[in-house]
Amino acid sequence: MERQRISSGSTFEEQIGYSRAVVAGDFVFVAGTTGYDYTRMTISDDIVQQTEQCFQNIQSALQQAGASLDDVVRVNYVLPDASLFEACWPVLRKHLGRARPAAMVITAGLLDERMKIEIEVTAIKSH
Repeated sequence: MERQRISSGSTFEEQIGYSRAVVAGDFVFVAGTTGYDYTRMTISDDIVQQTEQCFQNIQSALQQAGASLDDVVRVNYVLPDASLFEACWPVLRKHLGRARPAAMVITAGLLDERMKIEIEVTAIKSH
C-alpha cells in the first residue's frame, strides 16, 4: 500500500523523523498535534486557545489528505494537568461533535512545558 506523507513544516518533523500525517488507503493518521501556531511561530499560555489551535493544525493536515474533522473515528488527548481538561470540552464538541469519535484521555508530560494539550486523531476518508 502506498503512503502519502503530509508535513506541517515543523522543524521537529525533520529533526525527529516523523510526518504530521500519513495517509494509507482510506485511513489518515494524524500525529500528536499541539497548539503551536506555525504561522506566527508562537504558542498561547491558555489551554482553550491551544486546543483551538490544535484543531486548526489537525484540520489543515486532514484537508491535505482529502479528509475532514467529520471523518475522525479515534481521538487521543494528552494533558500534563487533567484538571484543565474540562475547560476544553466546548472546543472539542465544536470540532468533533458531529463525528463523535472513540476517545481516550491520558495524563502525561509533554515535550515543552508551555504545551498544555496534545491531540492525536485517526480518520477514515469518506467517499
